[in-house]
Amino acid sequence: MKTDRLIGILSVLLKKEKCTAPELAERFEVSRRTINRDIEALCRAGIPICTMQGVGGGIRIMDGYRMDRTLLTSRDMQMILAGLRSLDSVSGSSYYRQLMEKLQVGGADFVSGRDSVLIDLSSWYKESLAPKIALVQDAIAERKRIAFHYYAPGGESIRQVEPYYLVFKWSSWYVWGWCLARKDFRLFKLNRLDRLKIMEEDFAPRPVPMPDLSNERIFPANIRVKVAFESDAKWRLVEDFGPECFVEQEDGRLLFQMDYTDEESLVGWLLTFGARAEVLEPETIREKLLKTVEGVISVYQREGEKKREK
Repeated sequence: MKTDRLIGILSVLLKKEKCTAPELAERFEVSRRTINRDIEALCRAGIPICTMQGVGGGIRIMDGYRMDRTLLTSRDMQMILAGLRSLDSVSGSSYYRQLMEKLQVGGADFVSGRDSVLIDLSSWYKESLAPKIALVQDAIAERKRIAFHYYAPGGESIRQVEPYYLVFKWSSWYVWGWCLARKDFRLFKLNRLDRLKIMEEDFAPRPVPMPDLSNERIFPANIRVKVAFESDAKWRLVEDFGPECFVEQEDGRLLFQMDYTDEESLVGWLLTFGARAEVLEPETIREKLLKTVEGVISVYQREGEKKREK
């Protein structure tokens, strides 16, 4: 929006001694002619801006002009900027960077010291994730339905959803909205969405309950597992569940006990430890692990036999 851009230009000029029109045009992704009109608008609003032509010229604010920044302290600003930087790490646009420019009015005397909080929300999926986040944000703002193919443990489906919230939880992004197929509010993981698009239909906002993001609600624990790990797996257990999740045994192994929610994910997690983990309880998990390992062995044996036959 023009107002946002005007504030952003003013913020840049307050921080820098001078700036050229091409630099501003590139930063705000508009033409030089638009920047010139914006500068005229700022002048009409009473901002004392000087422009100088030729080599060494540029656009600057007259000496002595300052803005009142007494509402926020330096620490307030550091925390706000940390949050904006974290969102910028998954953004597919320059919106958050421009918003930071607006807030950093005045330079180092206000935003002083080194950044003490650095948060990067991006992942290996940033290139595919950022457009999804931007599209969902647009749909929420415009009250438009979204449609997508969804991949879940129970199979694939096509969903239409009235989106209300973008959620970051458990190191992943989700959209919380009213699912037309289920006639209820649901949480959908963005990495499982494909062919996401905004529909033409508007929707009237419903009374929206806040999503229950507790581990107990999303991951109801119904499997009590007991596993003996080799001592060199300690760092993995601490990283995943904390130092209180196991008890060291006399033989040096680590007795791990935990309530787990999903049999498939539990088996997959245990397999990453190879022979360094032995399931003691329950017997059903022991049997499933054995069958899985036998299946893996069978696959590689068949491949080996094919190679020998050739």
